[in-house]
Amino acid sequence: MISSLMHYTSRVWGRQGEGQGRVRPAGSGGPSRLQREDMPLVDSEFVVFDTELTGLRAKKDSIVSIGAIRMRGDAILLGETFYRLALPRTALTGKSVVIHGITPTEAAAAPGMEALLPEFTAFCGDAVLVGHVVSIDLQFLNREMKELYGRALGNPAADTFKISQWLSERQDDRCAYHGGSPECYDLFSLAKKYHIPVQQAHNALGDAFVTAQLFQRLMRKLSQWGITTQADLLRIGGA
Repeated sequence: MISSLMHYTSRVWGRQGEGQGRVRPAGSGGPSRLQREDMPLVDSEFVVFDTELTGLRAKKDSIVSIGAIRMRGDAILLGETFYRLALPRTALTGKSVVIHGITPTEAAAAPGMEALLPEFTAFCGDAVLVGHVVSIDLQFLNREMKELYGRALGNPAADTFKISQWLSERQDDRCAYHGGSPECYDLFSLAKKYHIPVQQAHNALGDAFVTAQLFQRLMRKLSQWGITTQADLLRIGGA
């Protein structure tokens, strides 16, 4: 499945990058914030994304890849994906290479964030951004945005980590499932819980696809608790 996603990425995003795609740049005349907040989740557009980093030190480390996949309601659009390697501002370490598998040679051949950010923001358009512990990804992206453009991303963002916690606190079978032990909310523990296959961990596009499947399952539970609009979603899981 990951190889299929990579194929779609090069084919579909290449076409969109030539100006023929349907995605609008952020802030290009889409619905107002209040209109978006009232929009039912089933009619909403989401971009589920992940970044791979040289490390987790916000002031010293940097982005080395970005992967994203679009959703409409709870439908994952396999033909609308984004994947790019980025030239990091800081050197890759042996530890980070072991995690994400991106070598210094590959990174050195990649474009810088000044080239990738316009592509990524155009892909996102006015969609709600979704990620797992998404505040980390946003911290790195917004640092790049502020350095290059003097502003942060304007898209609302939802965190599947927070949404998972919120739902777990309300499910009667919580203790039965975990045998009374504390629940783990990392992405791959939740993937196991919801029977989501993981073929290639710590690949930005692969992790975005896993997160999209998790978000899909969570959304199908949220309506049972009256979470039906973007405003509801951001209230319980906003970043």
